[in-house]
Amino acid sequence: MDEDKRNIHALKMLAVEAISKANSGHPGIVLSVAPMLYTLATRHLVVDPKDPTWINRDRFVLSAGHGSALLYSFLHLAGFDVSVDDLKRFRQKSSKTPGHPEFRATPGVDATTGPLGQGLGMAVGMAVAQKKLAAQFGPLMDHHTYAIVGDGDLMEGISHEAAEFAGINNLDKLIVLYDSNEISLDGPTSRSFKTNQRARFEAYGFDTFKVEDGDDVEAIDQAIIKAKKSSKPGFIEIQTIIGEGTPDQGTNKVHGAPLNDDALEMLRKNLNWHEQPFSVPEDVEESFQTKVTERGKKAHQAWKDQLASSNLSSQLLADFEEPILIDSQKLTKFEIGQKDAGRKVGHTVMNEITEQVPNLVGGAADLASSTKTSIDDGGTFSADNPLGKNIPFGVHEFGMSTIMNGMALHGGLKVFGSTFAVFSDYLKAGIRLSALQKLPVIYVFTHDSIAVGQDGPTHQPIEQLAGLQSIPNLNVLRPGSPNEIVAAWKMAIESTDRPTVMFLSRQDIQEMPTDNSADLLQKRGGYVTNFEKGKLSAILLSTGTELELAKTAQQELDKQNIFTRVVSMPDQAKFLQQDILYRESVLPNNQRKRIAVEMGSPLGWANIVGLDGDIIGTENFGESATPDEVIEDFDFTVDHIVSSVKNLLFKMEKVG
Repeated sequence: MDEDKRNIHALKMLAVEAISKANSGHPGIVLSVAPMLYTLATRHLVVDPKDPTWINRDRFVLSAGHGSALLYSFLHLAGFDVSVDDLKRFRQKSSKTPGHPEFRATPGVDATTGPLGQGLGMAVGMAVAQKKLAAQFGPLMDHHTYAIVGDGDLMEGISHEAAEFAGINNLDKLIVLYDSNEISLDGPTSRSFKTNQRARFEAYGFDTFKVEDGDDVEAIDQAIIKAKKSSKPGFIEIQTIIGEGTPDQGTNKVHGAPLNDDALEMLRKNLNWHEQPFSVPEDVEESFQTKVTERGKKAHQAWKDQLASSNLSSQLLADFEEPILIDSQKLTKFEIGQKDAGRKVGHTVMNEITEQVPNLVGGAADLASSTKTSIDDGGTFSADNPLGKNIPFGVHEFGMSTIMNGMALHGGLKVFGSTFAVFSDYLKAGIRLSALQKLPVIYVFTHDSIAVGQDGPTHQPIEQLAGLQSIPNLNVLRPGSPNEIVAAWKMAIESTDRPTVMFLSRQDIQEMPTDNSADLLQKRGGYVTNFEKGKLSAILLSTGTELELAKTAQQELDKQNIFTRVVSMPDQAKFLQQDILYRESVLPNNQRKRIAVEMGSPLGWANIVGLDGDIIGTENFGESATPDEVIEDFDFTVDHIVSSVKNLLFKMEKVG
């Protein structure tokens, strides 16, 4: 048996043994993809297992994340910090080898994958970051991004969004290997999938290649060599047999069912494998050491030597390694009474921040002129202008989010993306992976309420804010004044392990008389913006443009000797995390007469107002009318807030 075949068999057996021991996993992809992963890893992929976060390494994304056992087997044999015991604990609690690859959980895993298609999008994002940084730092950022995708990845619509972006921007350091086995979980792909994938990717602008035999290492190698030489991104279709060598090979039965003892025995015979479970011959370990570990170590050292002699080294390392701290003194401080559209304030602040953070880049889903998220004089990113800071994502909201995630995973850049708030639903799955991977990307969602007006209910967000607030590890901010927008951007930029969502208004938002609003938002999430002028009768809480409405209602109530407190609550989650003494100072426990005012779903506010409180929100879709007409029709008026306070006081008095 030749060396390559023996090494591939070792990869296969370690992976299927891990799956069978866990009695959970996907052996089919392990047996079809092992030869292509082996060829890529031992002849092309440049990584240093002893320094898995080396910034000029090649990036690898297993978009078909259900093949994780194979990836872990490779990482083990290549010398990453993944032991045999880790393989034996595949899919077990707190192990380094979770069911699908998880960024940060396993050394050598460059992205969290499993939700099909998103891995391809993240690989595109990594290639974007490489192209941008290579234009700035030259050979110090010279590496490839590789992705292995399956039929399921390419069925997902996100694959179109991501691939079209890659082709139009000529991401020539991106190479996609396609495990073409014509089987998905429920059966033959022919039932729902007939596209000629090479023709499709060629239409996007890729150079495409075909390998007829997925076991032919030399053919796979030659295809990768040709793809690397191309001036375009590469797409290699590799014909494989799912679950090859098992009783159910070529069928969906082997997709996600661990091999039983009989099937394992058959596979051993077909592979001529006689080693004990979870063991490989010494010469296999030595071969991987030479082909992956030593080769990567030499490349890393050569890069270090290059870095040491470069006058760009300090800037490059700072972009990748140093936390960003914003000098607030260099940002606009809005005066009381100043007002402008929330999106326009955001534009002002973002552009001031770019002066302190030159590696801030991003764009919009074809809405930058509306969301006001263009970097002035930043240029437009393209194949011909990779230094451009404004990225035209096109009407590809989901694609935008996955590309942003990939750019953040790559490192060296601070990334934002924007669209209308109502369209955040298109990219919610991408936001979820931002949060799961602890990526500090920034989402700017404008046109944040029914006050959008005449575009009608299709463009008026209702449930979006509450839905996003339910995602763990996600900062969701709806600032209620210009200085709160300043604070929101500062929080987003300085974040290191949490993505941030900002909801900004289309209509004007006014500065309020609270000198330290920015500090209080950053530190506390919610705070008193207007204290009561007499004995406290009720508390009004609000966010966004409705904060001004609550303050006006407070003034009307003052005239009737009903004294209220106004609380700004732009970040509910942060406020609820504060110590009990601070929360008590804002919302006294003995004051249960609380009313929240927000032009959206009331979900979530119950945690703040309690069972005795009230919520002025809406559980209906909006309507097509002028903003003022919509606002009045939905009772977001001073008169309605005043009457709601009175009704609550009357009800509580009767109950009391």
